[in-house]
Amino acid sequence: MSLTSSTFRALRHHNYRLWAGADLVSITGTWMQVLGVNWLVLTMTGSAAGVGLSLVMQALPTLLLGMWGGALADRLPSRPVVIASQLAQAALAAVLAAIALTGVESVLPIYAVALAGGVVSALGGPALGRFGAEVVPPEDLPNAMALGSIINSAGRILGMSLAGMLLPFTGQGGLFVANAVTFFAVIAAVAAMRSSEFHELATAERQPGAIKEGLRYVLRTPWLLVVLALSLVLGSLGRNYQVTMAAMSAGPLAAGAGGYGLLSTVFAVGTVIGGFVTASRPRLSIRLLLITAFAISVLQALSGLMPSLATFAGAMVPIAAGAILVDTAVSARAQLDSPDAMRGRVIAAVGMVGAASGALGGPVLGWLSDTFGPRPALHAGGVVCVAATLLAAVALTRFSRQPATQPNALRPVLENA
Repeated sequence: MSLTSSTFRALRHHNYRLWAGADLVSITGTWMQVLGVNWLVLTMTGSAAGVGLSLVMQALPTLLLGMWGGALADRLPSRPVVIASQLAQAALAAVLAAIALTGVESVLPIYAVALAGGVVSALGGPALGRFGAEVVPPEDLPNAMALGSIINSAGRILGMSLAGMLLPFTGQGGLFVANAVTFFAVIAAVAAMRSSEFHELATAERQPGAIKEGLRYVLRTPWLLVVLALSLVLGSLGRNYQVTMAAMSAGPLAAGAGGYGLLSTVFAVGTVIGGFVTASRPRLSIRLLLITAFAISVLQALSGLMPSLATFAGAMVPIAAGAILVDTAVSARAQLDSPDAMRGRVIAAVGMVGAASGALGGPVLGWLSDTFGPRPALHAGGVVCVAATLLAAVALTRFSRQPATQPNALRPVLENA
């Protein structure tokens, strides 16, 4: 198989082609709305903290309700839940459009919509994850996830660019209307998929204590717990580069807002490169995850030494690319090496870790940058991530030596990775 065909092998499947196309449209609309909401809140409150509060409103439900959404995803058919969540998100985008177009002066309704959107994402997100795993066979799921990261990066760049061009003409309301329409592209794609080509996952029986069962599975599966813990550390202290890039631009690099914009663009390019590299890999193993995590952690510690904007930007490219590989490997291994009937709750656990990473890491790195400076913050974060990766490697090696008959042993993961 050639490199090109290997990189795009998930696109061989009709249902995934529809899903990928709809995903690009939906993500583009989402980032158009993100820019519109941030600008609307900023103009109404005059405070960057107000923008941050809206982000907290969106992330909080995932931390509180994510496992409940996972339990629902494991029990209910994926397609109806996906369609219902898309309709709900479209309705919320329409509400935002009404708020913007009618000139409501209070920011509270916007926060309420952000909170409601977070609830919909928390309850519907795991079902989206399960559905995404059903449109490709298991052996192509890691490739589909990697291509998804490329689509996410491309949609982010396209959405932000379109929003910037349209905002002066349509206002925020026009951006929200456009986002509402994009959700119907997903619904149309789901309706056009071939039922005979789905790779349906086993569902869980309806029973009390499903959420506790999901939490118990994570806590009693040592390798999964270690991988999620490593992901939390890497995501909080090694992934919140929006904070450290801004601090480096405003501080040691003296590059200002233009430099921050350049670094953000370079980082986005790195994520696209990482997506292609990840998609070209035939397998995403635990070993590859650990090697990549170690490499980007060392690079993070060294990035604080970079003397200029150009050298710092150069360091961002492999770090961003490696971050995509690590995130995709974590999701792929967590899903493929867990029981089908537990898939939604495992996806929810991964999502909760991601939300916690953003909520914890941003303030911590911001405090370190303000107190000790951006360079020491990068050094400290990198060193902690290196230590966490080495500890995870030791723990996972120990678990891999467990007897294959022991429940939740790592051996199947290493053999199938």
